[in-house]
Amino acid sequence: MKGTLRRRIALLVVGTAVFGAVVAALVMVAPSFSRPSSVQAIAFVLLVPAVVVAVLAVPLSQWIARRFASPVERLAATTSSFAAGDYKQRAHTDGPREVRLIAQSFNRMAADFSTAIDELSSEETRKTQFVSDVSHELRTPLTAIRGAAETLLDGGVGPDDQERFLSTIAAEAERLTRLANDLLALQRIEGATGELPFRSMDLREAAERAVTMLEPLVEDRGVTVEVRGSAPRVLGDVDRLQQVVANLVDNATRMVGEGGHVWVEFSSDAGFSVMAVRDDGPGIPERDLPHLFDRFYRADTSRTRTSGGSGLGLAIVRAIVGAHSGTIEAENLPERGARLIVKLPSLPE
Repeated sequence: MKGTLRRRIALLVVGTAVFGAVVAALVMVAPSFSRPSSVQAIAFVLLVPAVVVAVLAVPLSQWIARRFASPVERLAATTSSFAAGDYKQRAHTDGPREVRLIAQSFNRMAADFSTAIDELSSEETRKTQFVSDVSHELRTPLTAIRGAAETLLDGGVGPDDQERFLSTIAAEAERLTRLANDLLALQRIEGATGELPFRSMDLREAAERAVTMLEPLVEDRGVTVEVRGSAPRVLGDVDRLQQVVANLVDNATRMVGEGGHVWVEFSSDAGFSVMAVRDDGPGIPERDLPHLFDRFYRADTSRTRTSGGSGLGLAIVRAIVGAHSGTIEAENLPERGARLIVKLPSLPE
C-alpha cells in the first residue's frame, strides 16, 4: 500500500507542478508578436508560483501523499490484524468521507463478528459443562447400582439384605429414568422452533390443575397450597405451563417443610400476565440466587444427589418460560420466605 498509493499521489503532484512550470515558460519565451501584453502578464503570474511549486514538488508531494494515504494505510493495517485473529481491532474513523464510511462499516462488521465469536465460545463452554454435569450426575446412581449388584452376586446375603439391595437398585434405576426424561424434556424445549402447540389459555386454570395433581404429595409433606387472584389470558402450551406450576410448587413445598404454606398468586403488569409462587419457608441463600435456574444446581445443601429431584426442575421451568417469550426471577421476601415470579406476554382483552 505504501509503495503504491503514496508513490502515485507523489508522481501526480510532481507531474502537475512540472507541467505548469513548462507551460508558463513556453508562454514567456514565445515570439513577441504572437504574445499580447495581457497574455504576458498572465503567463508571468502563472510562472512564479509554478516555478516555486516545481522546486518544492518533491517534499510537497510527499506531504500530500502522506496526508491522503495515511487513513487508507491505517485501515488496511487494521483489517490485516483483524484477519490475523485480533478481533478487538477497530478502524479509525477519520480521513476523507469515503474512508470514514468504509471504516464505520468495518467496525460494525467487526462488532457483529466478535459478538458471534463470543456466543459460539459461550455455547461451547456450556456444552462442555453440561456433559461434565451429566457425567457427574450419572456416576452416583451407577455406583450404587453396581455396588448392590456385586454384593448380591457374591452371595451369602440374607433375605432382608437382599430386599434392601434390590430396593436400592430399583430406586437408583428409577432416578436414572427420571434424569433421562428430564434431559430429553429440556432438549425438546430448548430445541423447539415453533412446534409447541400454543393457544389462548387461562394461567389460573393450568395452576389449579397442577395443584390438584400434586395434592397427594403436598398432603404427605404437610404443606398447605392456595391459589389466589387472576391474570389475563396468554398464548401458550397448556401442558408445558402446567409443568411450570407443578415444578415451582413442588420445589416450594420441599423447602418450607411440614406446616408450611405456599401461595400461587396471579396478577397483571403492563401487558404481562404475572404468576408468583410464594412461600413462608427459610428463603434462598443469597449466594444461590444467581445460580438457582442452572442445570443440576441444588440450592438446598441438605439435598444431595442421592435424594430429591434430578436438579433440572428449575432449569426446565426457565426453558419453558423462555420458549413463551417470558421471564422468571427469584427473590427473598423481607418478612420471610421466597418468591419466584413468572411473567408472560398477555393477550389483548
